[in-house]
Amino acid sequence: MEDEVVLLDFWPSSFAMRVKIALGEKGIKYKCKQEDLFNKSTLLLEMNPIHKKIPVLIHNGKPISESLIILQYIDQVWNRKSPLLPSDPYQRSQALFWADYIDKKIYGIGRRVWMGKEDQEEAKEELMQCLKTLERELGDKLYFGGQNIGVVDVALVPFTTWFYSYETCGNFSIEAGCPKLVAWAKRCKENYRSVSEALPHPLQIYEYVMELKKRLGL
Repeated sequence: MEDEVVLLDFWPSSFAMRVKIALGEKGIKYKCKQEDLFNKSTLLLEMNPIHKKIPVLIHNGKPISESLIILQYIDQVWNRKSPLLPSDPYQRSQALFWADYIDKKIYGIGRRVWMGKEDQEEAKEELMQCLKTLERELGDKLYFGGQNIGVVDVALVPFTTWFYSYETCGNFSIEAGCPKLVAWAKRCKENYRSVSEALPHPLQIYEYVMELKKRLGL
């Protein structure tokens, strides 16, 4: 019997984009259900009653929540193709460390940048420090995963489609400070169909940000 895979999604969400990239890399067919986060569906509330957030992966009726946990689940269940995590325990721990670092930093700081409140300058500086730290970790490798994308690439690359919004709202250039990281993002999109298909155009994200700011009265 074929697996039934459903993704509860919200198209601008970098966290949901991660899941779409992973599913694409593994060649898994799935249904995508868009959520309205201002009017959450009963299905979302039922499948993720604790956090009430997307993404949620529903595999044969069973929900898995939190994007990094979903990535590990996908990698373990569909393990015959495109491994996302290293098999070596130490390398695996390091990859999960950096994925967790991205999780704890980029979204929150990026949000402060595009919201444009009084701490925007401080947020811009923090964001650039984070991205420079990640650029150092990338080093001269093609991808964080080495010769191929891995979990760290999948965790970070969705945020790059938000870079234009951060830069435009904050009036600064990420490429000027982190040229290698921007080149890496382009490489991911050019060389991986799963990435190019999962990431909306930066201008679509910017339009969404402008609508959201208006809605929030910013």
